[in-house]
Amino acid sequence: MQATGYITYLKKAAGIINRWRLRRNIQRNFLIYCSVIVGLLGGLAAILLKYVVHLMEEVSKNLASHLYYHLAYAFLPALGILLAVAYQHIINRDHIEKGIGRILINIKRNRSNIKINNIYSQLLTSSLTVGFGGSSGLEAPIVCMGAAVGSNTGKFFSLSPYEKTVLIAAGASAGIAAVFNSPIAGVLFSLEILIGEITIPTFIPLLIASATGVVVSKLLYSGQLFHLVTEGWVMAALPFYIILGLFSGWTSVYISKVAAILEKGLFKKYNRYTRAILGGLLLGVIIMIFPALFGEGYSHVQGILNGNIDFLKNETLFSHWLAYPVVMLLFIAALVLMKIVAAGITIGSGGNGGTFAPTMFTGAFLGLFVAYAANQTGFVHLNTSNFIAAGMAGALAGVMHAPLTAIFLIAEITGGYVLFIPLMIVSAISYIISRVYMPYNMYWKELVHEKNIHPNQDFNMLDAITLDSIINKNFTPINKDTLIPEFYQVLSQSNANIFPVVDKDGGLDGVILMDQVRKQLFDQKIAQDTVAGIMTPPPTIIDYYQPVTSVMETFDALDVWQLPVTKDDIFIGFISKSTLLAQYREVIIKQQKEADIFGTRI
Repeated sequence: MQATGYITYLKKAAGIINRWRLRRNIQRNFLIYCSVIVGLLGGLAAILLKYVVHLMEEVSKNLASHLYYHLAYAFLPALGILLAVAYQHIINRDHIEKGIGRILINIKRNRSNIKINNIYSQLLTSSLTVGFGGSSGLEAPIVCMGAAVGSNTGKFFSLSPYEKTVLIAAGASAGIAAVFNSPIAGVLFSLEILIGEITIPTFIPLLIASATGVVVSKLLYSGQLFHLVTEGWVMAALPFYIILGLFSGWTSVYISKVAAILEKGLFKKYNRYTRAILGGLLLGVIIMIFPALFGEGYSHVQGILNGNIDFLKNETLFSHWLAYPVVMLLFIAALVLMKIVAAGITIGSGGNGGTFAPTMFTGAFLGLFVAYAANQTGFVHLNTSNFIAAGMAGALAGVMHAPLTAIFLIAEITGGYVLFIPLMIVSAISYIISRVYMPYNMYWKELVHEKNIHPNQDFNMLDAITLDSIINKNFTPINKDTLIPEFYQVLSQSNANIFPVVDKDGGLDGVILMDQVRKQLFDQKIAQDTVAGIMTPPPTIIDYYQPVTSVMETFDALDVWQLPVTKDDIFIGFISKSTLLAQYREVIIKQQKEADIFGTRI
């Protein structure tokens, strides 16, 4: 009864606020007020997750340090993944939506509605996964939590899908900004990854939410994630930055492809609990060999940024071999290749996390690899820390296809603003190479190929049209045994320029085109023939379940204006390209009106 009373009270409060916001002066700035709320809650959620994971990692590492050869690493990841899977299955009932790709699906297909349970479910499952050593990142869960906060804030105030999308992006910005203490990168991440376009009406709420998230971070989670001490860069290092850019691009392709394979799971034929145990144990063995892969790995990134490469020897089973530069170089290369493998196994086994942190880790050690290898030649001395920072930017730019986010994020979190030129060079080269092999970033790739969701705005507007709304079901069916004179009688009473020829079961045998009929209208030789002689097969048949974007592509490819539609092999009508274009125009006008209204509010 008490819970019901709270819900009733909240609904009444929402109604009062909605009536209040409709006043002109309030309406104009209401989304900004909402962005402050979303920024505050998104920032708090991100900081809470970081605190919980930090505590769990400390406990896990202390336990591992008291066991021979860190044997705890062999079973801790499996325990964390198993607990996360059990929570998702037994308590959450699989309602959690993991990954940034799910946010994009909700924006494109679900009117920007995200279930509120994602806020606490992401917190629990990701902290269990990463806190016990799962080799993945917390950025994707943080973005999902912020997005859920934004969506449900918009839902509470009965905002439009367009406004909820902005608040989703605002929540994601606040989360990224809070955890990295990086306000500009938080905004750019949402603009490049979630929204895909930069406009002033969109930019302002994101900026406010991001700044609010940073304020929360400063109050509760002070300190810089990474510390980079550098006096700048030298022109002599420019060729090596270009080499690093090339390596970053190819490594980005490797990361995306390996992640796509492993995140689908290695032990598909087993049930979820067996997959969690087997995958977790396999991950544990990998971490025993490469302890740097434990958790997010940011502490190891900070270690190499400080120039302390020797600490990599401390936890390995073969530390004495790393005294040899060649072996150390091979070990660094192995870390570059294995981090995404460990991350893929973690997620594919049922754990919750993302590839953002693994990508940064991989880029950092790739930069270390290039600088360390060059320095071993004795012909040049490169600033290792500079290359580590540039490597992180290059990997992020290539994997996410978001070069601005990569450049400003690394510049902000390392304080390495003097490295802007190297960051730009490495990021640009990596981005170009990655786009050659992968037209879409790792978040969009699966959506485009498997779910037919496109980042292109034209595709988005076409997806807003339902196929059923543009099918012309007003037709006169003709049987192929119908005589020509009988068909002419039907023709005289119709304005149609295309007629379906169907069989007794409703299947489509062919079509009769008016252009074809006109040529034979006065031909007495066919007067006693049936319509089977003048019908033609259609260029193609549209399936009722086919996406509208695919229908438009079919029209353009075949250069036709009408096509038949079947549903479960039964003919149901025709689609006209002109009708589709008219509907498309209406969607554009509607979205423009929403954007104009939204623009006046801020």
